[in-house]
Amino acid sequence: MTSTFLGEFVGTAVLIYLGNGVVANVLLKGSKGENGGWIVITAGWAFAVTMAIYVSTKFGSPAAHLNPAVTVAEGVKTGDWSNAASFILAQMLGAIVGSTLVWIQYLPHWAITEDKGLKLACHCNAPAVRSVVPNFLAEFLATALLIIVIGSFGSIETGLGPFNVGLLVWAIGLSLGGSTGYAINPARDLGPRIAHAILPIAGKGSSDWSYSWIPVAGPIAGAAVGGLILTMI
Repeated sequence: MTSTFLGEFVGTAVLIYLGNGVVANVLLKGSKGENGGWIVITAGWAFAVTMAIYVSTKFGSPAAHLNPAVTVAEGVKTGDWSNAASFILAQMLGAIVGSTLVWIQYLPHWAITEDKGLKLACHCNAPAVRSVVPNFLAEFLATALLIIVIGSFGSIETGLGPFNVGLLVWAIGLSLGGSTGYAINPARDLGPRIAHAILPIAGKGSSDWSYSWIPVAGPIAGAAVGGLILTMI
């Protein structure tokens, strides 16, 4: 049985399982990928996006949004908000499940990793330099770019479409991701942040809720502007 809700849920779970999985592989003590670096993380996220789009379409969501920002941009662009609530709910739940799977995948490594910030980074974002306006603008601009470039691809769910989106996310990570960790997806940050708060992660620290609104509000605002720009073309 397939449905758009299931497609968004499973696709987002795969996205976060692979995406946050590569972060955990690089950051957690004792992992075989420890200290793999930024190139590994950005590549892993790019591949995660590509695979997640294929999975999402297979399970019944040809739109394969996997991201509330994309859903908002589509609503702004088309005026059709009929699926927005169900898509965003599915994305959020999928993100929580995906992050939970990362916790299970690396279960022995949380206890031996002393740095609480690294454990949080395996779930959600934190800025390199904490400053509200620049952090917001970084997420706003990167997400607006994401939406505008995706809008230039046409259909993303067939052929090379998923690879194009993966390459775009890789480019954003390599070029723009150093300031905030390029959430560019409210579900990607908020869902795993919730998972971090509720899971019994060994030796975890704060979930940094004071920052949590930026990876949500910045991408949503950027997506709305990106969607509006696409209506003018």
